[in-house]
Amino acid sequence: MRGLLWAGMAVGLPLLATGAMAQDAEPWPFVDEIRLGVSGSIQVDDLYEAGTFPWMTVYFDPFDRDGAVDLGEQLLRPRLNVGAIVSTAGESSQINAGATWTVDLTEAIFVEVGLGASLTNATLTGPGDGPLVGCSLLFHESIAAGVRLDEHWSIVANAEHSSNAGLCEENDGLSYAGIGLGYRF
Repeated sequence: MRGLLWAGMAVGLPLLATGAMAQDAEPWPFVDEIRLGVSGSIQVDDLYEAGTFPWMTVYFDPFDRDGAVDLGEQLLRPRLNVGAIVSTAGESSQINAGATWTVDLTEAIFVEVGLGASLTNATLTGPGDGPLVGCSLLFHESIAAGVRLDEHWSIVANAEHSSNAGLCEENDGLSYAGIGLGYRF
């Protein structure tokens, strides 16, 4: 699974670079934004995961969130996303998908909440190092705050959590916080 996640990130970097070079063109009209960043585990004690966790998320806007004129419309028009969080230290990696609701506080500052699902290679039940997640398929939640640098680029601080909501025997969950750079097409 780790090889698949690295391959996904390897595809994302050229997409981001090509989009930045062709700002007036829309080479992938179905992709709204690509974000790349790095996170670290925010778990404590024996649930802490060593290493860094590069991540990538690709956002799609099938409900025309950009066309929303007020807060009510913004909330009714989430963007859809797919992403990956990859461990550099052989810890838990995951792929995820879901919906993200963005609320603009000003033209430059925004906050987001995301809900979805993730598939992980984390240790399911003991014994093992790090969190025991009980199931490979988990619920995935995220929060973020960002600043738009211009019409294309943004910087985003985020926190993400995946767990099974008590549906499986173990439920330590996976939690990360980090920072990323986004490019909107």
